[in-house]
Amino acid sequence: MLTVVLAPFVAAGAAPLLVRLLGHRASFVLALVPAASFLWLVARTDEATPGILESTPWVPGLDVALDFSLDGLSLIFSLLISGIGTLIVVYAGGYLKGHPMLGRFFLFLMMFMGAMQGVVLADNVVSLFVFWELTSLASYLLVGFESSKPAARRAALQALLITGTGGLALLAGLLMLANAGGSWRISDLTGAGSWIQDDPLYLPILILVVLGCFTKSAQWPFHSWLPGAMQAPTPVSAYLHSATMVKAGVYLLARLDPALGGSPEWLWILTGIGGLTMLMGVVFALLETDLKLVLAWTTVSALGTLVFLLGPTHEPGAKAAMAFLLVHALYKGALFMAAGNVDHEAGTRDLTKLGGLMRVMPVTFATAALACVSMAGLPLGLGWVAKELIGAAKIALEDEFGITVIAATLTNLMLFCVAAIVAIVPFTGKPTEPAEHAHEAPWSMLAGPVVLSSLGLVFGMAPNLVADSLIAAATTAVMGRKATLDIVLFKAVDWKFLLTLATFAAGAVLFAFWRRSAARWRAALNPTLDRGPDRGYDHAMAGLAALATWQTRIWQPGLLHRYMAASFAVVTLAVAASLARGDVRFNLSFDGGRLIEWAVFAVTAAAGLVAAFATTRLLAVTALGMLGLGVAMIFMLFGAPDLAITQFMVETLVVVILALVLIRLPGFRLSSRSDRPRWLYGSISVGTGAIVTLLLLGVLAEPFDPRLSEWFGATAVPDAFGHNIVNVILVDFRALDTLGEIIVVFAAALSALAAIGIGARARR
Repeated sequence: MLTVVLAPFVAAGAAPLLVRLLGHRASFVLALVPAASFLWLVARTDEATPGILESTPWVPGLDVALDFSLDGLSLIFSLLISGIGTLIVVYAGGYLKGHPMLGRFFLFLMMFMGAMQGVVLADNVVSLFVFWELTSLASYLLVGFESSKPAARRAALQALLITGTGGLALLAGLLMLANAGGSWRISDLTGAGSWIQDDPLYLPILILVVLGCFTKSAQWPFHSWLPGAMQAPTPVSAYLHSATMVKAGVYLLARLDPALGGSPEWLWILTGIGGLTMLMGVVFALLETDLKLVLAWTTVSALGTLVFLLGPTHEPGAKAAMAFLLVHALYKGALFMAAGNVDHEAGTRDLTKLGGLMRVMPVTFATAALACVSMAGLPLGLGWVAKELIGAAKIALEDEFGITVIAATLTNLMLFCVAAIVAIVPFTGKPTEPAEHAHEAPWSMLAGPVVLSSLGLVFGMAPNLVADSLIAAATTAVMGRKATLDIVLFKAVDWKFLLTLATFAAGAVLFAFWRRSAARWRAALNPTLDRGPDRGYDHAMAGLAALATWQTRIWQPGLLHRYMAASFAVVTLAVAASLARGDVRFNLSFDGGRLIEWAVFAVTAAAGLVAAFATTRLLAVTALGMLGLGVAMIFMLFGAPDLAITQFMVETLVVVILALVLIRLPGFRLSSRSDRPRWLYGSISVGTGAIVTLLLLGVLAEPFDPRLSEWFGATAVPDAFGHNIVNVILVDFRALDTLGEIIVVFAAALSALAAIGIGARARR
């Protein structure tokens, strides 16, 4: 399994070189990688039902391993990723033939394939999340592949932000889930459902995990990124919608169903949001004129259907979900590639400009028609089997949940109408101008839709080929117990069969009304529907930009005195809070002091006041120099002559250098009082001084600990060969600190030199 996951990444690295050597024919070589994975997985079909576990050490120090698991659920997803991926790679070679960035495209596509294989095969929370985020990154690169187009850049950023934000929620949820379940292995967590649901953090875990899955699988209100992703080239759209990223959220919900499912919260959230999404998606599909967007909105509806079916956590729903997962992958991959053929050969995807393509593109028409048979759920297609299973799931849901599933029935009849639109409108009727110039696509672009649509027909007529090996095996993995699947293609005529026929008839009537009234429907509904989540995304981004501008103006105004004030205020408040919470004693003993000490204190305090109220830079610098000299006198009075001499030298040099620099700078006066609220800065200064004073009094109240000074005295000569202990501390024991101080002084000197240069150029 490690090879299945890593092989696409290796192929991604080799893709640019292969394209440089072979051109678009490199697609045939690259397609061998997913084809080999597909064959390996087919050979392991019988072993997947009990499950295969594989572990490779990754970060042993953190007990993180690349754990992989192959069971019925991961098998069906992995087969779709590798099987459809093989056809997509071949298709992309023909579709993007001659594209200057073909090598880069294959690099992104193969990386995307490997990331999805990692998601569905991972059995470790950490590795699952890593691959999960890789899918977001790869999809961002693929959606924004045509980076010269503003719409593509917007769509790529939108997809990244929505799915990335959901990924952060998922990370928190997975970490809490692992903590509640007591294991990092997903296979262990799925067996600990009772413990997890009894945990007091079950609801936060559920909400966070569901948020991550809903953003990835485009559930309302996070669905807007998926139609926008149609800015990507058609091979990406076909792969994205049929087998990869959009179904990652559905996969994780199905995988975690034994751990999180079965609760009322799980039922209400998945059934409610899933039902709303499946109904909303198909309504939007009826209002679109772009063929790819029509298919994209039906994918939103299909994803809602899958989530809706997983909500009840019962066997009929799981069977229907797994069957519909397979059906949707086959017909949606075929339809997107057929739509790409139409766009590639006719030059447009606009349904209002297409017609009569059946004569010039017969194979594309046949594949689209066969795929739409499954999409509509007509007999002989695999969609008919899935429809029967979904009907059984709806009945079970209604009995258990106590409500009628009207949304699902409405979705079925509208989906029938959409299937008729896709199969009939572009290909029948009077040939339009695009049809006069169109011709059939090359075989590399026909192989994919022909294979996928044919498989839908073959599996529809012989469903036992996939019933036990794929659908029942996946259901077993979801439910955590053995599931069987008995499929009867044509049952007795009963009310359920008659309801199905009525749905078909209602869909046909709706299609007839659509052909006559679609333009009026769009004109009436689009102004309202345009105010949906996609517009909300634009408002959210505009609000985020405004917030960033506001907070940047507040916190990063480019004024040094504001930065210093904020830094001192934060430190002062933090230390004051620590002192208030701690048990601190203060040494308040006072012996009256000597006259010279009072004199030095008065001079130092006066210098500080002058510096605080100075209105010119030169006066402020002079006052600060006097303040420093006062500190040096304090060092002298209390027995530290070496520090005093150093302080004298530093203050003298600083005052002289700053005075020379300030004379050369424009604007000799300090900034206005409105820019410097003296009362605020004065309060911060007094608070900082008070806190430092309290800290010193608290330190003096504690018994003196001479261990450090004794250690310096004992080691200065034998270790550092110096008799001046202060110098030894600075040069040897605190060498890096001293080096840092030198670097700071040097940087300040460079800044001063630059400022002088700017002033000189301004005067010239």
